[in-house]
Amino acid sequence: MMRHELTDEQWELIRRYVPYKKAPTGRPLKDQRLMLNGIFWILATGAPWRDLPERFGPWQSVHRYFGNWRKAGVFAAIIEALQIKLDKKGLIDWEVWCVDGAVVRASRAAAGADKKVSGATRMSPETTRWAARAAGLDQSSMWSLTVRELR
Repeated sequence: MMRHELTDEQWELIRRYVPYKKAPTGRPLKDQRLMLNGIFWILATGAPWRDLPERFGPWQSVHRYFGNWRKAGVFAAIIEALQIKLDKKGLIDWEVWCVDGAVVRASRAAAGADKKVSGATRMSPETTRWAARAAGLDQSSMWSLTVRELR
C-alpha cells in the first residue's frame, strides 16, 4: 500500500458514501477508490493537479471526480459519518475547535497593500468623520485617529 491511500478497512467505512452511477456515455466508470486515493494524494501533498502520479490515471479525470463529488456533498457526508462514529465512541471533544493557520490566507491589504475598490472611490476623511459621528463615536475615537493618519 502506498502513502496517502486508503486501507481496505478505511475504504469499507466510506464506500457507501461514494456515489456509483454509470456514465451517460456508456463508458465504464473509473475505479472510485483509485479516484479517491488520487484526490487524497493531491490534498495530502499540496501538489498541483498536473503532478498527480500516473498510477491514479489522468489528472483531469481525478480533478473532475473531485469537483463533482465536492458539489454533490460526498466529502461532507463522509466527514459527518466519521464524526458520528467517533462521537459514539466518545473520541470527539466538541468543546475544542482548531483552525490550521497554515492554510488561512491573508489578503494583500493585510500586508499593507491598497484594497481594490471596484467602481468606487476611497472614502474621504470628511466622510469617515461623518460616519464616526453617526455611529456615536467622539473625536477621541479610533475613527478620528485613523482619519488623521490617512492625510
